[in-house]
Amino acid sequence: MNIGAHVSAAGDVTLASERAKSIGCECFQFFSRSPQGGKATIITPEIGKKFQDNMKEYGQLACYIHGPYYINFASLNNRIYYGSVSVIREELERGSILGVKYLMFHPGSYKESGLKKGLELVCDGLEKVLNGYQGKTELLIEMSAGASNVIGDTYEEINKIVNSKKLKKYNLGICFDTAHAYASGYDLSSKKAVEKTFSDFDKVLGMKSLKLIHANDSKVELNAKKDRHEHIGQGKIGLVGFQAIVDFAQKHKIDLILETPDLEGRKKDIEILKTMRDKK
Repeated sequence: MNIGAHVSAAGDVTLASERAKSIGCECFQFFSRSPQGGKATIITPEIGKKFQDNMKEYGQLACYIHGPYYINFASLNNRIYYGSVSVIREELERGSILGVKYLMFHPGSYKESGLKKGLELVCDGLEKVLNGYQGKTELLIEMSAGASNVIGDTYEEINKIVNSKKLKKYNLGICFDTAHAYASGYDLSSKKAVEKTFSDFDKVLGMKSLKLIHANDSKVELNAKKDRHEHIGQGKIGLVGFQAIVDFAQKHKIDLILETPDLEGRKKDIEILKTMRDKK
């Protein structure tokens, strides 16, 4: 099990590995394009080779792409909807050139469409993304924080997507975000709570679908329905909860990626998680 963090790839994606190494990462996550929009820099095979060479040079064992924030597969606006389809497919192709293991994304909001229609749109859109795709980067749905109208804040809602008739054959994976899950009502603040939360995950979605964990403490209370990340041990999940999360991740060989508030604090968070992992 590797421990890392989200790092900047601004200016040149091939710099991400060195930036990851500088804060103690063993693996890392990045945006391959601006998360807010705009034209993406072209990724060529030559860039892909340099990226992979740099990963080896700086000792990075795996890397992951986070999809842009503007994605919404539940939108009734065709420009947003088909733009989301196009961008996520492009990100999978770009990730494949770079040698990225997973691409995770948030499905979107059903504010315009309603939940039932929104879920249908998500399934249709993802089928369009994955149909004919032959790259190596795998697509993950990231669990949401439970804010109003956001899709994917419960196991049952995610299950309606990944095990739908259109998508079941693609074996979509899940990225579990600890802060999002806690804000959505899944307790992680004790060993017993962590065991129950992941046992419930297994019952609904199956442990095989859990591919990556975003390790973030939560500024908000359990079931607060807000996405507010905090540094490890400084939030409501706390050190006891994270020790149990680290033990779980190590047992199941699932990498941990930090998305805590600032880079210097993230460096300290990596040290905390490594200490928890290596204590035995």
